[in-house]
Amino acid sequence: MTATSSHDRPAVELRRITANGVDLNVALAGEGPAVLLLHGFPHTWQLWTDVLPGLAGRYRVIAPDLRGFGASAREESGYDAGTLAADAEAVLDALGVGSAAVVGIDAGTPPAFLLAMRRPDLVRRLVLMESLLGTLPGAEEFLAHGAPWWFGFHSAPGLAESVLTGHEGEYIDWFLDAGTLGQGVRPALRDAFVDAYTGTEALRCAFSYYRALPTSAQQVREAVRAARLTVPTLAIGARPVGRALEQQLRPVADHLEGHVIEDCGHIIPLHRPEELLRLLGPFLAAGEEGKQDSPLLATLNV
Repeated sequence: MTATSSHDRPAVELRRITANGVDLNVALAGEGPAVLLLHGFPHTWQLWTDVLPGLAGRYRVIAPDLRGFGASAREESGYDAGTLAADAEAVLDALGVGSAAVVGIDAGTPPAFLLAMRRPDLVRRLVLMESLLGTLPGAEEFLAHGAPWWFGFHSAPGLAESVLTGHEGEYIDWFLDAGTLGQGVRPALRDAFVDAYTGTEALRCAFSYYRALPTSAQQVREAVRAARLTVPTLAIGARPVGRALEQQLRPVADHLEGHVIEDCGHIIPLHRPEELLRLLGPFLAAGEEGKQDSPLLATLNV
């Protein structure tokens, strides 16, 4: 295990955890009630770098690299949302966590949703961002002109990795720039993301998530047919998803808040971390017995 820190950032421990039979790289920071953070594509746990200082002062932050991503094991299979949810549950179990707030963005959103559906006793609060939940009704306007172009490109087995190997940097840059409305991310973070997705095997694992989307969509449909989402949930949109995710959740969720962060790209934790923390602060604090004020907001002076 390794630890990293700086004078203005919390110490982060990187630990190898075997969860659901997979060797995962997990970043740990802070102490307190657990908050599990699930990243998307093309990111690693470092997607959360700019919200860690605001969270780790009050919470025990748990941020794994999803299977096949970053420094986690590059598995042959298991990239459907249901298996990723089982991975997340096993991480919490391995760490002895009996209750956690779960935050998912992009590829991390469907697993976070399924984990809350399966284990409402484990997930005390749920935050879902910038993704769709399979084919649930509500996203028709967003999908009026079809899914984003890269969904089809990534879904064809073997195609994208054969084309992109050797050009990973240019490809990842496109997503990082588009996801921040042209702002981009800091060079060190950009380089870390590019490194994590360099090589045919790294690309294959990343695109396996897209190739499993039909299975994931079926898992989501089955989950909402069997039960309602009873966990208090916060849906956060930006560009391009906006309120589409909230609209999908509205018919199936018992307790739902929805927000759109204006002038914000898809990569919310890096593009608008302060705005994200302002939403997370009171929502997470409300899940703690006896807490009327948000200590997170107090530490941010907002």
